[in-house]
Amino acid sequence: MIRLNEITKTYTVGKKAVPALHGISLTVAQGEIFGVIGHSGAGKSTLIRCINLLERPTTGKVHVDGVELSALSDKQLQEERRKIGMIFQHFNLLSSATVAKNVAFPLELAGVPKEAIGQRVKELLELVGLEEHASKYPAQLSGGQKQRVGIARALANNPKVLLCDEATSALDPQTTNSILALLSDINRKLGLTIMLITHEMHVIRTICDKVAVIDGGRIVEEGPVTEVFLKPQHATTREFVEQVSDSQELKEAIRHGKASGQHRIVRITYLGETTYEPVLYEVTRQTGTPFAILQGTISRMKDTPYGQLTVQFGGSEADVARTLDSLKDRGFDVEVL
Repeated sequence: MIRLNEITKTYTVGKKAVPALHGISLTVAQGEIFGVIGHSGAGKSTLIRCINLLERPTTGKVHVDGVELSALSDKQLQEERRKIGMIFQHFNLLSSATVAKNVAFPLELAGVPKEAIGQRVKELLELVGLEEHASKYPAQLSGGQKQRVGIARALANNPKVLLCDEATSALDPQTTNSILALLSDINRKLGLTIMLITHEMHVIRTICDKVAVIDGGRIVEEGPVTEVFLKPQHATTREFVEQVSDSQELKEAIRHGKASGQHRIVRITYLGETTYEPVLYEVTRQTGTPFAILQGTISRMKDTPYGQLTVQFGGSEADVARTLDSLKDRGFDVEVL
């Protein structure tokens, strides 16, 4: 649905060329929720704005739904942009217009008949749970409600793609979760392709199918969320994973273990329904290996349950080795820390 081929973007500041993106290539499949995560200044906002050509790439090609946007005239591009909805961090609502008028605005620009606009606005407000707020103004709404209006407005023209530019960054955690649940529901109901950028790993873990990590205007890691989250390869990715995993106490335990020459602190990762099975207990009972759990997580990445245990094993080296081999034989990922 979205294909970026060697996208670069360079700004001119005074007489100096300032590169923002360096040869980025990405493919987002139809119906997928694809996340791009990066620190401030990494280039993620520039990247997402290049998709609908709010920022025109310096070089490279942008394809959306089989159409090369970067080759279109301004008039043709305006038509194709109706297939691409976009929501923003700070909502960008018309303060002097009601909720219903804000949602109707893109339909009015497209010349949709008044009767059809009224019906479509009603459908969209029901979809985002704001049917009772149609006559209110943005100033009368909470942050989460404003973003729901933004989502309804972005869906007005039945787009095939929804771009989310830090859509939850201005919201509290509870409201963030409700907006993520709404986006996930819209993705399922409408088969909509969603691409979002964020600096929060929680957002990626909650709703994304795939993720790309951007650093210094380059994609440094990419893949299914389960692989990237559970087996981070790049230093930037590991930083983001630590937002929702490693505690300071665990880091201290690992440092202490290394300093004392004990390499028996192990991270065990498992996916799917085995998450809820007592595998560690069964294996250690068979091998007679004592253990202490330093940290444990059972959660979900979108629809996939996963577990991660950080365990310190006691006993002999031979017993520990047999335990780790047995866990690996059962399909668990085992990493000695």
